[in-house]
Amino acid sequence: MLKINRYTAMAVSHDLIVAALAWWGAYLLRFNFDLPHNFQSEMWRTMIWVAPLQLLIFWYMGLYRGIWRYASVADLRRIFMAVLLAAMLIPLGLWMLRVNAVVPRSVLILDPILLLLVMGGDRLLYRLWKEQGMFGDIKLQGEPVLVLGAGEAGIGLSKDLARSRDWHQVGFLDDDADKQGRILNGIKVLGKLESLPHWAQRLGVSQVIIAMPSSTHQQRRHAIDLANSNGIKALTVPAFDDLLSGRVSVSQLRAVELDDLLGRDPVQLDGAGLHEQLTDKVVLVTGAGGSIGSELCRQIARFAPKTLVLYEAGELALYNMEQELNRTFPQLDVAYLAGDVRDDVRLEQVFAEYMPNVVFHAAAYKHVPLMERHNAWQAVRNNVFGTWRAASCAQRHGVEKFVLISTDKAVNPTNVMGTTKRMAEIVCQGLQRPEGTRFVIVRFGNVLGSNGSVIPKFREQIAKGGPVTVTHPEITRFFMSIPEAAQLVMQAGYMGKGGEIFVLDMGEPVKIVDLAKELIRLSGLGEEDIRIEFTGLRPGEKLYEEVLADSEHTLPTPHPKLRIAQARSVQTGELKAMQAWISKEVSMSDEAVRQCMMQWVPEYTPDMRKGQ
Repeated sequence: MLKINRYTAMAVSHDLIVAALAWWGAYLLRFNFDLPHNFQSEMWRTMIWVAPLQLLIFWYMGLYRGIWRYASVADLRRIFMAVLLAAMLIPLGLWMLRVNAVVPRSVLILDPILLLLVMGGDRLLYRLWKEQGMFGDIKLQGEPVLVLGAGEAGIGLSKDLARSRDWHQVGFLDDDADKQGRILNGIKVLGKLESLPHWAQRLGVSQVIIAMPSSTHQQRRHAIDLANSNGIKALTVPAFDDLLSGRVSVSQLRAVELDDLLGRDPVQLDGAGLHEQLTDKVVLVTGAGGSIGSELCRQIARFAPKTLVLYEAGELALYNMEQELNRTFPQLDVAYLAGDVRDDVRLEQVFAEYMPNVVFHAAAYKHVPLMERHNAWQAVRNNVFGTWRAASCAQRHGVEKFVLISTDKAVNPTNVMGTTKRMAEIVCQGLQRPEGTRFVIVRFGNVLGSNGSVIPKFREQIAKGGPVTVTHPEITRFFMSIPEAAQLVMQAGYMGKGGEIFVLDMGEPVKIVDLAKELIRLSGLGEEDIRIEFTGLRPGEKLYEEVLADSEHTLPTPHPKLRIAQARSVQTGELKAMQAWISKEVSMSDEAVRQCMMQWVPEYTPDMRKGQ
């Protein structure tokens, strides 16, 4: 039942008056504004029946359920249908009510035309008034802005900008020749993207908004570079998915960040396959409070698992995830468990109670310099022994899949951390059997913004006024976003049959010094404001990371961003000897650890430099 408020009452009163005026206007038009006396009396006699009857029809057709401020084509269609129905029923109603009057047929035609024009026109004018002002001159207010991209997302964004008091859109720019010169949502497509400097100077624009969902990353990056090179601030919306679907609004706009500059095209997931693996299943994530572990939890939660089990050694990280997931997925059954992957008793308890179907093993020490000095044996115990404990427990309890998160630093490692991750890979490869738990290994490079990564450090240094410290002018790394890495880990986990090492397509390597320059520029500063200082390579650090070891080769998969590395096979005796070593409850020096690791990972070449 429609609730009658003052706005509904005003709309009803308006349409009642319009109905009466349209009836009167139809008579005036019929007689060229010289209404004979006898027809004048019949006009009044019929009006007192026609206007209320039309109002009842309008009410029945739902004309008063909408809000004039948001009047749309759908509302205009509803008005047309209501007026058409009224035009057909009014003659019948007058006959049934035995109204003794002669109504000219032209009046019955003119009346609905006038009704449609006035009722539709008034609603449109009201919306224009509320959004832009009656004459559109309020768009002289607000910050002038150009929208780069005149596709569906750009037009959707333009509609949001029209309702904003803070922005005044002065044009579109788009490389599509068919769109140039056209008017979209009342805004002209001024020219190509390359004409940005000309139009920015001519129209006094200091900010642009990028809305180019159908473009490649290279084209979006070109648009960003074009704006930055001309001293124009570039804005975008928070997620590529929002651009792609057109779900954009002014409130979502943000400054361009490093992820946008280094980002890649979105990951295409096998939704059906992931639903099969995750939906209504018990999924356990170790290291669930870390950068990758926490993002895996967010991504997995969207597939509605039966229970999501978070296993994390850090109390604060576990608490933060509890607060986040309880807020974002209140209906999801989540278990927040404190525990160490080296604690076999705790692992047995957890696996026996929850009986997970899938395990994502993200728990690890990952910081290269920290693990290189004074912590080498702890890196072995956590990364290798912990993996063996968790993987063996999964195998005993019939887990369907165990997915190990590895790293490109495991390839021809020169540091302790990378070597321990290669040993963890060997553990999972060695545990693989023809039947039972399938062990899948996923190897990738650095992720933007992860805990302990270079990006947060650079941001902190810039905030303090510099200098920004880079170890070497030629040092390069592979980068991807945390969400992309998590999605590809899930996809590889689904595709894996057991024993494979999946290598993620990391794209092109990026110079760290270039990252530093980009971050400085995105902060609104120049290299003359923030100095870059080179400090020398740290212990265990390589100039270049590799994705595959020399003795390995890759095989393609059905997914364009995943390949399979064919690593050397692991012998049963080798695995047992490694297990005996990593199980020792002793404390070993860094040097002793390095010497032993060369036995298990022949391609390991220790970096003998002293730490700083």
